[in-house]
Amino acid sequence: MSAGPDTGRDAAPGGVGLIWAQTLDGVIGAGNTIPWRLPEDMAHFKATTLGHPVVMGRKTWDSLPARFRPLSGRRNIVVTRDPRWTAEGAERAGSIAEALGLAAGVTGVTDVAEMAAVTGVAGAAGVAGAAAAPTTAWVIGGGEIYRAALPYATTLSVTEVDSPVKGDTYAPTPDAAWTLTRDDGWQSSTSGLRYRIRRYTR
Repeated sequence: MSAGPDTGRDAAPGGVGLIWAQTLDGVIGAGNTIPWRLPEDMAHFKATTLGHPVVMGRKTWDSLPARFRPLSGRRNIVVTRDPRWTAEGAERAGSIAEALGLAAGVTGVTDVAEMAAVTGVAGAAGVAGAAAAPTTAWVIGGGEIYRAALPYATTLSVTEVDSPVKGDTYAPTPDAAWTLTRDDGWQSSTSGLRYRIRRYTR
């Protein structure tokens, strides 16, 4: 398996990637925070998403430190049901389908059926086929948004953290349709934790 920083080039142009870090038990968050410190994963996240649209839920947006909102060098698309929500540097979408449509350069998409109608196909291939933009959209959280986006995804970038922390938010579980195509192997963080970065495609 290959090593080195992710750049997003492994995903199909216009495709959808999901990126997250989790414990071996699948915990990705606790109290709307990341319950560990892993500088290497932050560097991996930035290298992977920089220059690409990022899609997130409002709680994830709120959890970002104010000095990092919006995430620089990336188009920030925030999914929220509140039609009045606005934030400087962010675009609002009312659903994951609308957010992925915006990221792919397709306007007016508000639900899964419309995305399929626009593209002629459903799921991940539909989003990729719709894309006018030559870039991957990265979904960055949280749990509900990951699960809603998973049917459209072509790539998963998962950092596994060897930590027993408890949490209240969990990653989706990839099914048999996903193939492990990259595994950097276990490494030691400067924070003392063990971690490994894995990539899945379908």
